[in-house]
Amino acid sequence: MNLETVMGELEALGKERTKKIYQANGAHEPLFGVATGAMKPLFRKIKRNQPLAEQLYATGNYDAMYFAGMIADPEAMTEADFERWMDKAYFYMLSDYVVAVTLAETDIAQTVSDTWIASDTELKRSAGWSCYCWLLGNRPDREFSEEKIAGMLELVKNTIHEAPDRTKVAMNNFIYTVGVSYLPLHDKAVAIAKETGPVEVNRGTAKSKFLNASVTIQKAVDKGQIGFKRKYVRC
Repeated sequence: MNLETVMGELEALGKERTKKIYQANGAHEPLFGVATGAMKPLFRKIKRNQPLAEQLYATGNYDAMYFAGMIADPEAMTEADFERWMDKAYFYMLSDYVVAVTLAETDIAQTVSDTWIASDTELKRSAGWSCYCWLLGNRPDREFSEEKIAGMLELVKNTIHEAPDRTKVAMNNFIYTVGVSYLPLHDKAVAIAKETGPVEVNRGTAKSKFLNASVTIQKAVDKGQIGFKRKYVRC
């Protein structure tokens, strides 16, 4: 399938209600409003196709960019490719759920994520922390340095309350993911979550809310989910 055909298929799958939900979360035109689940039959027809993924991502159409992440071949992408994709990721559903997810299936995931976490750019920081969540939730614990992850927990504790909102969300998810999916530091993550306490996002707006990793970790404990690993990162 070529770019024109895929764009036509995506447009046909678009729903106005879904489009409005995406726009409320930060998406802007052009977009069709295609539910993720509705993309899966199209994905099964195409599977991995990096050249087509690049064409789709370059359109700037949110649905096409999301679908590009589904059909991308992560191992064919370089650090420069991921930097280029991040530069076009204009809101968190692209940075954290397209770029970070795709990066999580590569051997350079930690290296690139470390660079993004150290960035001054909100969505790069968000994507870096999110990528670690995808990694920790999928890969064996032995692939990570316990000392490094412990240091990252300390960094979150010391900086989360002053971080930009999307970075706060990703950092909070990092505490939770370590607590649930990385057994060597479960106890430390529980302690850090309690010490960090509730984290406010969207302060001063009608959408203001508090995130609490301690509560979500305890829910996972109660459900017997500690040690959980996803079988796949992407669909």
